Amino acid sequence: MTIHRIGHEISVLGDHLEVPGIGCLPVNAFVLHAAEPVVVDTGLGLPDRDFVNTLGSVVDPEDVRWIWLTHPDRDHTGGLFALLASAPRAKVVTTFLGAGIMSTERPLPPDRVHLLNPGQSLDVGDRLLQAFRPPLFDSPATMGFHDEKSAACFSSDCFGAPMASAEFAEGDSAGDVKDGDLRAAQLLWATVDSPWVHLVDPHRYADTLAPLRAMDPEIVLSTHLPPAAGLVRQMIDTIALAPGADPWVGPDQRALEEMLAAFEPGHAA
Repeated sequence: MTIHRIGHEISVLGDHLEVPGIGCLPVNAFVLHAAEPVVVDTGLGLPDRDFVNTLGSVVDPEDVRWIWLTHPDRDHTGGLFALLASAPRAKVVTTFLGAGIMSTERPLPPDRVHLLNPGQSLDVGDRLLQAFRPPLFDSPATMGFHDEKSAACFSSDCFGAPMASAEFAEGDSAGDVKDGDLRAAQLLWATVDSPWVHLVDPHRYADTLAPLRAMDPEIVLSTHLPPAAGLVRQMIDTIALAPGADPWVGPDQRALEEMLAAFEPGHAA
C-alpha cells in the first residue's frame, strides 16, 4: 500500500487489485483529519494486508471516531473489524441496509453503529459531512459524502477506472492519465460496476448528475480512482455518457480455460 497526503486534512491509503482483462483497479481508503477523525472504508481483506498497521502511520487508531463505510462490499470492509477492535471510540457510519448486509457475514455491534441516510449530515466536530448517493453504484447501501471545508467529494465506486499499471493505480493523481485513456477507463468501469445504467431513462439519469455539478468539489476521492483534483466537470461529462456506452461482457468458461492453460508449463506465448 502507498500513502499520499492531500493538504493537511486528507490521507489516501492506496492499494490495487489486478483484474484479468480489465486492468489494475485502484482500491483506496481515506482518512479525513477532522476534529473527530474519520476513516473512509477499510481496504481489502486479503491475508497479506494489514490495514490497521498501515492506518497507524497516519492516525492513531484510538483517536478514530468515525468509520464511514461507503458500502459493505469486501473491497471496502477488509480491515473493518480489526479497526473496530483497535478504535474503541469509533462508530461505523452506514445505512440500515448496509448494516443488514454486513450482518449476513458478521453482525456489527449495535452500539458501534451510526445509521445515516443520503441527504442527512454527520457532525464530526469541526464540520458537517453531507451524505449523498452517487449517480453510479453497485450496492443499494452506497453512500458517499461531500466535505465543504476541504472541498472534497468522497464518491465510493463512482468515477472509478481500472489503470494500465500498478504505478498508475496507486498514483497520487488521476490527472497523470491521458484524457482519452481516463475517459475510456471510466466508461468501462461504469458498465462493469453499474450494468443497470443501460436500462435507465437517459434524462432521469442526467438529473442525478445535477447535485454533483452543483457541489462542484475541488477534488473527487473515489475508492477506485487515484485522487482527481480539478477534473470533476470533465468526469461528470464522461459518466453522463454511460447509458450509451457499450455493455461489458465478462469472460465465459472457455475464456477461463484458455487463461488457465496459459499458465501451464511449456505453454507457448
